[in-house]
Formats: sequence, structure tokens, C-alpha cells
Amino acid sequence: MKKLPIILVLALVYSNLIFSQELTVKYTEEKIVIDGSPFDSAWNDAESSTDFWQWRPTDSVRAVKQTEFKALFDNENIYFLVKAYTKEKKFTVYNLERDFETKSADYVQLIFDTFNDASNAFKFQTNHLGLKGDMLLSSVNSFGGRGMNSSWDAIWEVESKLYDDSYIAEVKIPLNQLYFINGANSWRFNIYRSDTQSLEHSSWAKTPQEQRIGDLAFMGKINFEKPLGESKKPISFIPYINSSIGKDFVKNKKINNFDYGLDMKIPIGNSINIDFALNPDFSQVEVDDQLVNLTQFELRLPERRQFFTQNSDLFTDFGQERDAEPFFSRRIGISKDLEGNTVENRIISGVRLSGKVNDKLRIGLLNVLTEEDRSKGVPQNNSTVFTLRNKVFARSNYSFFFINRENTKTYDFVDSQNTYNRVFGLEYNLASKNGEWRGRTFFHKSFTPEKNDKNASFGIKLSKNTRKHYVSMGGSYVGDDFRSDLGYYRRYGFVKFTPFYQYRIYPKNNNKILNYELQHYAAYVFRPNKAEKFEGRWNISSFEIKYRNQSTFEIKQNIKRDYLYYDFDPTRTEDAIPLPANNFYSYTDYEIAFSSPDKNLFKFATGISYGDFFNGTKLSFKTGFKYRIQPYFNMSLKLDYDSIKLPDPYPSRNIWLISPKFQFTFNKKSSWATYIQYTNQSKNLGINSRFKWRFAPLSDLYIVYNDNYINTNSLEPQYRSINLKFTYWINL
Repeated sequence: MKKLPIILVLALVYSNLIFSQELTVKYTEEKIVIDGSPFDSAWNDAESSTDFWQWRPTDSVRAVKQTEFKALFDNENIYFLVKAYTKEKKFTVYNLERDFETKSADYVQLIFDTFNDASNAFKFQTNHLGLKGDMLLSSVNSFGGRGMNSSWDAIWEVESKLYDDSYIAEVKIPLNQLYFINGANSWRFNIYRSDTQSLEHSSWAKTPQEQRIGDLAFMGKINFEKPLGESKKPISFIPYINSSIGKDFVKNKKINNFDYGLDMKIPIGNSINIDFALNPDFSQVEVDDQLVNLTQFELRLPERRQFFTQNSDLFTDFGQERDAEPFFSRRIGISKDLEGNTVENRIISGVRLSGKVNDKLRIGLLNVLTEEDRSKGVPQNNSTVFTLRNKVFARSNYSFFFINRENTKTYDFVDSQNTYNRVFGLEYNLASKNGEWRGRTFFHKSFTPEKNDKNASFGIKLSKNTRKHYVSMGGSYVGDDFRSDLGYYRRYGFVKFTPFYQYRIYPKNNNKILNYELQHYAAYVFRPNKAEKFEGRWNISSFEIKYRNQSTFEIKQNIKRDYLYYDFDPTRTEDAIPLPANNFYSYTDYEIAFSSPDKNLFKFATGISYGDFFNGTKLSFKTGFKYRIQPYFNMSLKLDYDSIKLPDPYPSRNIWLISPKFQFTFNKKSSWATYIQYTNQSKNLGINSRFKWRFAPLSDLYIVYNDNYINTNSLEPQYRSINLKFTYWINL
């Protein structure tokens, strides 16, 4: 037998590694009934694939509990038949809601990279009950996971059935719910699974356990028996009506409103979509979590409004999180009145264009018009964000953005320097093919009517992630005169450096411990244009044990040194004497925390810390309990306690945050959740109760009750309302 040249052998091996997981998706003209059974005759001719790899607890062996799947397609749909072998029937599921919780739960997830660009994808998830979840994955090279968007919903079908040794999920996804290249012959694809009975995560395409499961760097491939046709997304109209009654007790005013509005989704070509919103209403959005703020800085709360979350990575994934975010959509819809109070600034209309121009270039355009209120000194503003992002190399990209916030009229109560604010930026995002290297460098510049010189911002971050080591280094600068009215900046006029190192140990032959992690994070902040140029440093050292059952144990040391440029009271006690400015404060505290497995019916997480705090001490106790009767009932209780002792004449205070939550999911279409929050720092008690009924695909009926009290000497009502909202999705 003639031997092959060594170069050819290596090439064949390398090719096999790259395309070790492939599946041919055959075309069918037979009707497939989605019922969770494999008995439709069409499945007899479908190609099957298995041989899943473990991701956790180790990534070096095949999965103990294997998964098999088949796929077919016709002119309108793609179908999957997934068979997940199980040990027994003790599944973990939290509720019956769409986009159900997957942390430590049983599920299978299908990921489609339809443009084969390793940076954008569609994800569909289900489980043994046939629950639905769908998500857009974008900009996987972004830091902080900001490219995951679960607010996106598609119209698709799934049914699951239990068998003696497995459960089978049968899935039907209309091709018009996906964007893809016309005439495509193949898609990058992966399917991964969590099995809580064997404490195993596995994936079809092998993924290193130091990388995130579902990372688009690690995918297999599905090949279509014949080219796909055109991607034809429907035009969608989503009208709504909202009626609300209530009372503002502070103003002693009754509330009786009737609103209506319209959202439209218009596809352009096969990969761009235009969304219009006229008089959007966000009354059904879950309320924000109340938080205790012991820092000098404004808290950053997540965006929950759907109009801003769809394809949000195109608009928000710029700069560095917390320190230099040029666009933060929650700035739209709020304003300052004449007395400096934060007030709601109602959105009149909005338009968003987003999608792919070709297989490399993405485009985004967002324009929102808000309402004026002359009596409160609130001007009408037009806010615009325009972005371009172009893929280069395997998974990297460079991008450009332009942000403009501008008054639509001339107002005598608006200072001339506040009439507009503009920011443009250039960025390069690095993501290596194997997922080890990630990085970002950026340059931003702002413009206001008032001329200034220090109006630039720039930064860099680079990280490498291997099996045992994760190391990163970041640096950023924001000029004193730089301003982004639609951004999130905790401070202006600073230079910051943030080194980080983590070392992982994977014990062999240990049935309880997954790994040990030792890590150190540091931050150094300088203020070049202040008299005191060094603002402070923060050193955090920690040791964490991660167990195979997904419980965790952690000990941590925090060493801080802060310089106060302004008087500051961390307790935020009314009429208290604040800590004096122009002083350094050095303090150290220690923390210990434990979290039990999420899959337990009763779960708890608790942590206690004690140490110095500015010129005094702080004892903190944070705990949370969760209990469920799966899959219908969930109850949780969050309890935070901070005891701050500062020397006289500065304030000492015990601060409480109590937050119980109750959720009932009656079936896959209806649920009821009640959320109660109280903190004595703001003396505010809030109650939010929301019933949701999905009576048709992507069409909902909401009943929302809100009640708010202020605690002075006794509980006094501030605001109470009940909303009835009806939303209906129409496809043309």
C-alpha cells in the first residue's frame, strides 16, 4: 500500500478537525406533524448525528448521556428531531414562561449562524416540556456579554414527549423568521444541552471548557441538499391599546388615560429590517430592582424596553462598560426639570433600521423623538444613533458610530450650551478564531456649542483566555470636556488602568469539585486636571471553589483607597454631615460567600463581609432564598443589610433592602408575578403585580397593578394605578 505524504496526512487531519461535525439536511416534500414523535415517514430518510462532547465537568471525553438529532427542510421550514437520552425523569425546570430560565436547568439549544460570519446567530431552546425560548446572539467578541438579546421573539413550533430512556423534541422553524443569504448551501450550526441528572453540559461541536458554551467560535456545519430559496420576512403590524386608571396622592390627582399606538416591522431585502414605533407604551415592562447605593456614582440599571433591546449590540456595544459608554438607551425618555429633578420625557415616535448589507457589513440607524413639557422646562429632543460595523479576518470587526441629541426648537429655558450634543467614534474589536484572544481599542470625540479642547475619549483592552490562565489589561481616558448626553459615564476627566489575572486548577478524579479559581483585579484612577491627580485604587483578591453540582464558595479581600473631591455621605441620611472633601480614605474588608445549587427546589445564596469603610466600619449581610414547586410556582426573597458605623459627627446607619417576589405560571401562555420592594435608604415601598396572557402568537394581554408608598413616620401612599394593555401581532 502506497503511503501518503506526511503533509497530505496532516492536511486531512486538520480538515477533519475543522469539519469533524457535519450533517446533510435533506429536502422533503412530505408533511411533518409536530407532535414530539419520530414516526413521520419523512424522518426515516433523514441523516442522523450524535457523538456529543462534554463541556462540563470536563471537555476531554464524549458525553455520558448522548443526544441524537436529525434535520430536514422544505421550501418554507426547517425541521429538527432531537432525542436527548436521560438517566431518569427528575428534570429541573423553573417555570413555563417563554425564554425560560436555563441556569442549572434541563434544556437543548440550537444555534444557527446563517451568515457564516462567526459573530451573529439565532438561538432556539426547548426542553422536555416543549417550552420555547429564542434569542439573538451578536458581537460575541464584546466584553460583558452585551450581545445576548432574549427580547427577540420568533413564530415557531415545538412539541416534546417523554419516553422510557429519553425525551424527544420536534421543532419547526419557518425560514421567514430567519435572515440568511439567498441560495445558501450551508450554515454554521451547533446544538448544546444541559442534563442536570448527570450534572453534564455537552455540545455537538467540541467547546473548550474555559470558553463560554455556545461561543460562535466553536461550531459544526449543516449542509443543505439543495440551495435555499429567498429569505422572505413578512411585514408585521403590532397595534396596541392601553387603558389606565389610578391616583397621584402627592398631587391629589386622579388618573384616567386611554392610549394607543403602533409598531411596524418592514423587511428590506433578505437581511435588513425597519422598525417603526408610534406612541410606544412600556407599561408592561417589569419594574427596576431597587438597589442600595453606597458609592459616589450613579447606578446603571438595565434596559428593559423592547424597542431598544432588539439588535441592541449595534447601538450599545461601544467603549468600555461602566466607564466610557457613549450610548446608553435609558437616557432616552428621561430628562431634568427646572428644579433638577429626574422626570419622564414621553417618547412620541421612534424608528430603527438594523441588519446586514452583505455578509460582512452591518448597519444600524435609531431615531427617537420625545415630547416637550414647557411647564417643567423639558424641551423636545430628537436623538439619533447611526452605526456601521464591518467584519475583518476570522471574527474581528471595525466600527463607526455617530450620536446626536438635539433640541427640535429654541427654548428660552435651555442654556445655549445644552441645545445639542454630538459624539462620533471609531473602534476595532479583536476576536481570534479559536476564542483565546479578545480585545478592543476605541477613539471617541464629542461636540457641543461650547468650544473646548479636552473633548476626546480613547481606550484599549486586550485579554487572553487559555485553560489555566486568563489575563487582561485595560486602559481608558475620558477628557474633562468630553460629554455624551446619551451615554453612561460615572466620571469625566480621568485615566484608568485595570489589570486582571485568573488562575484555574482542575482537580483530577474529583467527583465533587469542578475547579478552583484564584484571581486578582486592580483598578487605578487618575484625574490629570485636578489638584490631587490620584483618585484612588482598588485591589480585589479572591479564591473560589466551583462544585460539579454548580454550588460555589468564595472568599475575597478588598483593599481600597479613595480621594474625595466633594463632600460625600455614603449613607445618604437626610440632613447629615457628609465626609469632608480633599481627603484620602483607605479601607480594607473581607468577604465570604456560599451559593447552593440552582437546581435544588430550595436554593439559597448568602454572603457576609466586614471591615473598614471610609473612616469607620461596615458590616454587610446579603442573602437570597428561592423556593419552587416546579414548574408552576416560584418564590424568592432578597434580604440585604448594611450596618455602617462612622465616627461622630458623621452619620451611622443600618440600611435594609427587602424584596420578595412571587410568580405563578399557569401554563405556557399565562403567568402572574408580584414583586414587592422596600429599602429604608430611599424610604420607598413599591408593589408591582403583572398578569400576562399570550392569546395568539406574539400577541399579549397585560394587566399591571402598581402601588408606591413613602415611609416617613408612617407609610403614606404616593401613586397607585392599574393598566390594561392589549397587543396584537399581524403578519402580511
